[in-house]
Amino acid sequence: MKTRRSLATTALLAAAVSVAGGGCYGPLRLTPSDHATVLAEQRLEAEHPAAPGPYEVRRLYYGSGTDRRRPEYRDSVSLVTETVDASKLVSLGATAKERNSYWGFTPKEFPINGRAWYPEGEPRDGRPFPLVLIVHGNHDMKDFSDPGYGYLGELLASRGYVFASVDMNFINGGIRNENDGRGWFLLKHIDAFKGFAADEATPFFGKIDFDRIALIGHSRGGEAVGHAAAFNRLSRYPDDASLEFDFNHGIRGIIAIAPVDGQYLPTGRLGPVENVNYMVFHGSHDGDVTSFHGLRLYNRLRFSDGGDYFKTAIYMYRANHGQWNTVWGNKDNGPRSARRLDLRGLIDGEAQREFAEIYVSAFLETVLRDDPDYMPMFRDHRAIGGWLPETMYITQFESSSFRPLATFEEDIDVTTGTARGVTLRGDSLGVWREELLDLRSRNRPTTSSSQENNALRLGWNNLVAGDEGTVGTPASYTLSLPVGLGSEWGLGGTSRLDLQLGAVEGRPAPRRPEGQDENQEDSREGGDDDETARGGTARGEGDRDDEEEPVDLSVVLTDADGESASVRLSDYGPIRRPLETAVRRRNDAESFDNQWELVLQSFSIPLADLVEANPDFDPASPREIRLLFDRSEAGTVVVDDIGFSVGRSDR
Repeated sequence: MKTRRSLATTALLAAAVSVAGGGCYGPLRLTPSDHATVLAEQRLEAEHPAAPGPYEVRRLYYGSGTDRRRPEYRDSVSLVTETVDASKLVSLGATAKERNSYWGFTPKEFPINGRAWYPEGEPRDGRPFPLVLIVHGNHDMKDFSDPGYGYLGELLASRGYVFASVDMNFINGGIRNENDGRGWFLLKHIDAFKGFAADEATPFFGKIDFDRIALIGHSRGGEAVGHAAAFNRLSRYPDDASLEFDFNHGIRGIIAIAPVDGQYLPTGRLGPVENVNYMVFHGSHDGDVTSFHGLRLYNRLRFSDGGDYFKTAIYMYRANHGQWNTVWGNKDNGPRSARRLDLRGLIDGEAQREFAEIYVSAFLETVLRDDPDYMPMFRDHRAIGGWLPETMYITQFESSSFRPLATFEEDIDVTTGTARGVTLRGDSLGVWREELLDLRSRNRPTTSSSQENNALRLGWNNLVAGDEGTVGTPASYTLSLPVGLGSEWGLGGTSRLDLQLGAVEGRPAPRRPEGQDENQEDSREGGDDDETARGGTARGEGDRDDEEEPVDLSVVLTDADGESASVRLSDYGPIRRPLETAVRRRNDAESFDNQWELVLQSFSIPLADLVEANPDFDPASPREIRLLFDRSEAGTVVVDDIGFSVGRSDR
């Protein structure tokens, strides 16, 4: 039986970080919703996911038994594996002769090596143990990466998982376009475990549930798990159909840690993934993969078969690339990188790995054991504020029950939504446009620096120009819904209104007085030739204004009978501007367009809360959703993925 404990939902308060002499970090911008009192009435009833479980942990090595460079895979293997031919997926290029000489094998005889952690004894819940594999990313091939996830192995094995860290060091180093090979390799390791579980002589005999599998990847490995999920359902290799696939493993979830994206492009396109649970997390101070490229897979992941899935993304402030792996450490570009990377503001490595333990364990409990207790933490990190290391977080979440009203992807008409019959309109806005979101840097020269995602930008200023102190009617943005949509979608008191939103820099000019013609002379300095007078921003997004007020707004729903109900958005998550990030010691050495990454926060508003605000409001017949900018005098926000969830994936 689970030991349960109550956790008050507290927000994470991080002290302002300022590194003397480094010029590296600006002050953190705490908003009203960062304060612990906001969600004090909410509670998460759950066991701590990073607490050691009830099982004693055993360890073993499996592999070729002949490895020239790795004595553990030569002298210490308990289970001997056959080599595999990866030559159609991995090309060593000009380094082939040197690399083959060093390792003693070629891509035609790559070994299936790994280190496993597993629970001792029989499963206590009557079901075989789930299987979890992790693969490292690119690193010095002689500085072996696979031991660096032992902290996860110890924890997860104690909690009843068979866990293996896969050796792919022999494809590390200065080669490219091998991430398809990494993904394929993971599937071949699952094949190996199927052989182990069928052999009475192994400790895995009959003890692994191959319908409950999760894959974890770090860096290039984080991209590879997506390819593995795609390859798992294909019959042939996309780039050479002579290579047949026959996997169809029971992969329920994939986890990407600080992943790249687009390093391998199947048939020249970004790899599609669908119908699998997905979690990705990334550190703001990553000195290797300097942008949150995992958001791109998050955005293109589709749920299409009617199953129950979710995806979540977490952005961790002050985390770097290497500290997710104990071998890699904090110098993301190698030992000499300390000369140009500013390491002083990073979160402690143990704290960073504690975050990984919490989220990885909770995700696996949710996906592989169907435990609903942890779902709130994927929607909003503040649900486990008392457990997490003290820093700033941004979270995104979407379930397969999400029905989009407006994703801003389908066309260039800013007045129509995604769902049939949805129309969009703005009132008194200084900025209203749809745009492609950028990442702060490219993953590699041939890969786009965009998030591969369109969103909506809205700016407002409720002050009236030429009449100091006069505040006009609050600006708003409205979605009008067709008659019968609530009934068609099955909306009701258990449904949620979901959206993503983030505040950005920029304050539109005060609005023109009512009735003033566009051609009439403007009373502000600069007149109509001034960018701010045309509804633009008064400065670039990268310019900071410490006097700019925190951003907040109301969300107002109106039903078919005209009954309206309103809630404050910041009650459902932090609304903050992008967190300042400078990875290098000197700001002028940064090669990025921005010193921050735009990561939107997900907000999930139970329609029951609207009923509580107005008992006459009917959640089954919404006709209008309005973002009402009545709580901040002026500001600019980016909004995305507005829609309803019908409650199925609350588990």
